[in-house]
Amino acid sequence: MHKRIFRLVFVYLCFHAGQITLQAQEFKLLDRTVQVHGFVSQGFIYTSDNNWLTMNTSQGSAAFTDFGLNMSSQVTDKLRIGAQGYDRNLGQLGQYHPSLDWAVVDYRFKSWLGVRGGKVKTTLGLYNDTQDEDFLHTFALLPQSVYPTDLRDATIAHLGADLYGNISLRHRLGVLSYTAYAGHRSDSTYSGYPYYLSSFGGQIKSFTGLQYGGDLRWNTPLKGLLIGASRLNEDITGKGYTSDPFHPGAGLVAYSEASKADWANQFYGEYTLGRLRIDAEYRRYWRNQELFTLALENITDVRGWCVSGAYRVRKRLALGSYYSRYTITSVFGGALAAVSPNQTDLSLPANHIYDKAITARVDLNKFWDVKLEEHFMNGYGSSPYPDGFYPR
Repeated sequence: MHKRIFRLVFVYLCFHAGQITLQAQEFKLLDRTVQVHGFVSQGFIYTSDNNWLTMNTSQGSAAFTDFGLNMSSQVTDKLRIGAQGYDRNLGQLGQYHPSLDWAVVDYRFKSWLGVRGGKVKTTLGLYNDTQDEDFLHTFALLPQSVYPTDLRDATIAHLGADLYGNISLRHRLGVLSYTAYAGHRSDSTYSGYPYYLSSFGGQIKSFTGLQYGGDLRWNTPLKGLLIGASRLNEDITGKGYTSDPFHPGAGLVAYSEASKADWANQFYGEYTLGRLRIDAEYRRYWRNQELFTLALENITDVRGWCVSGAYRVRKRLALGSYYSRYTITSVFGGALAAVSPNQTDLSLPANHIYDKAITARVDLNKFWDVKLEEHFMNGYGSSPYPDGFYPR
């Protein structure tokens, strides 16, 4: 990675099916209707310089594929169950290793109180729990400063339970929607962070831990205006093997890591007026990780924000644009601090990504849509916590 400013062109084709238009996508089981939904998406990416998401994009790459299949049933007026399988291949990430994306039992006692359990989508910001529902979004890529594609499985779901509900405020002050959750996070070994460590000889065998937090959003009295905030706390541990920097010829040694602090705050707003939608989000992620075997402590401070606008020009044509700003600093401590210099100068391209995107979405029919998206990127944010770009 060497150029500071470059372009990324993304052509994205997506198929999505729903039970309303295809009768073959629903069936009866024990006198209950089971709905079946699915999606397949394929992207082609070209960058004027630097490779993105572990693909050879500087020469053009179509190694961007994901697909999913889900089933759900409204068992009673208050009880709903469902599950989704998911798979993807993004260059060296995913590599077609299927996963259970989510599997939920959801019971709604009242409009203000519901509970869901299983592997539950994590409510974090505007779009974390709907980022795979491509038909909802104008953009091919959600702003990567807030929703990094290579770290999708880090926040997409937790194995645990949620409490949620909607509370109508008096005096026509709008509606409050809340979610509180606790569960267990377990990352795929084919995700971005394990791949990043493999660039330096590391091999992660597990990366998991407690995850809990909440989300509160307010549908305000001003029609079309939504504002909200999310909080995520984690207690993460990792285990694996890595090369010993003090004895490079000795082969791999076992290592373990644990978080001394790991949290994210996210604030967001959305305004819709007719065919126009404007979004804004801010996210700060703080990670203090201690690697015991290597006697290394790393404090990572990630800050990202974005502003986007989308407009439905015609029934089958939508246009959109956003500005996404990502910065990261890393401070090292312990025995390896002398050979791991701190990264705190945000003006360096290794410590930021400033991304301007423009998008055109064409809905070919009820099931197929095509998106053409161009990004003008400044920086590549190569650091101990990846965001699309990797040392190799």
